[in-house]
Amino acid sequence: MTPANDNAPTLVSLNDAARMTSLSRTMVNRYRAEGRFPPAIPLGDRRIAFIRSEITEWIQARIDAARSLRAAA
Repeated sequence: MTPANDNAPTLVSLNDAARMTSLSRTMVNRYRAEGRFPPAIPLGDRRIAFIRSEITEWIQARIDAARSLRAAA
């Protein structure tokens, strides 16, 4: 039997999102400002987090785009 929260979204910090993507915090924030990164979830006055699955999807989209460019060349 699986726990009921197996499908619950998992939040990750800005530092974790940067590590997951191999981007700096500055670049993550720049991409956010440009609308090129998944939106942050505000947690408090000065704290944000990201939904892990959205970051993973963003990474996969980048991989897929790079592969399609190579295949087209």
